[in-house]
Amino acid sequence: MPVALLALAACKSPEPDIPDTPVDELYNNALDTLNAGNTRQAAKLFDEVERQHPYSTWATQAQLMSAYSYYLVDSYDDAIPSLERFIDLHPGNRGAAYAYYLRALCYYEQIADVSRDQGNTEEAQRALSDVIARFPNTPYARDATLKLDLVRDHLAGKEMAVGRYYMERGQYLAGINRFKNVIDQYQTTTHVPEALERLTESYVALGIYDEAERTASVLGYNYPGSDWYQDAYNLLTSKGISMESAELPPVVTNPDQPPEGPPPPEPQPDQATNDLGLPPPQTPPDSSSVIQNQTGPGLPPPPPAVPTPPVQEEPVPESRPSPTGGGVFGPTGGL
Repeated sequence: MPVALLALAACKSPEPDIPDTPVDELYNNALDTLNAGNTRQAAKLFDEVERQHPYSTWATQAQLMSAYSYYLVDSYDDAIPSLERFIDLHPGNRGAAYAYYLRALCYYEQIADVSRDQGNTEEAQRALSDVIARFPNTPYARDATLKLDLVRDHLAGKEMAVGRYYMERGQYLAGINRFKNVIDQYQTTTHVPEALERLTESYVALGIYDEAERTASVLGYNYPGSDWYQDAYNLLTSKGISMESAELPPVVTNPDQPPEGPPPPEPQPDQATNDLGLPPPQTPPDSSSVIQNQTGPGLPPPPPAVPTPPVQEEPVPESRPSPTGGGVFGPTGGL
């Protein structure tokens, strides 16, 4: 047999099976392997604990540790099914909150930029919302709340990217639908001012000046000091549209100084403010806030390293000490 065929046959040979081993020895071998940095091999050993000793107390913990190990090597396709199986089989386990949280992180870290499909972003939104709803008073929920805001901002950025794509090609009606989605579904994100300004542009391009005035009025009332309102104001005045008829507040050229003239008009029930469902007036966001105005792709830096899952406080059958827990986030401490 040629040497090339021998090498090919060697590559295809299956890995040797792990012989039957006592549960204490097998689990602690997996834990030592994980601590030594051989994460993928550790995941296989944890899986072997569950296979060889399915009715052992440590099989439940090994299932969670296996998912954690796969997460560390970015093997999300292996981690997510393991976590979902853990959630289905052990919904009342003390590690269930961690399993929900780790599943959400697996989706969160697969979020692509706004030029790509956002299927994982939508899955992350659902998984993070699940953590917040099921475990509201835990550190997991607090971290999930922050990440959920970033996920929603990212989804709004995707809608804006598609809307701008349609605008550049003169397909204003399709773009209008995207910008309205941002206003209706992502009102608390940083993309709302731009969405209102793009709506104003689209209405002007279509010759629907009444709607352009109404949308600019909403933009000026809620974000009087933003550059997007300045752009909308300049666009309408360049078209000869009277700002007085739209009852727009004066343009703020210097955000550090209060605007001159009368205060902004109070919104009436029949005005576009209520029709578009915008929240009450808000001050421009602080530049030091966590969520920044994202007009391009990408999310903030990845989350901190995930701590080791909590370990059941039950003795290992043999004399070797078992890993001990250390708070809600596990033996290694908080995020």
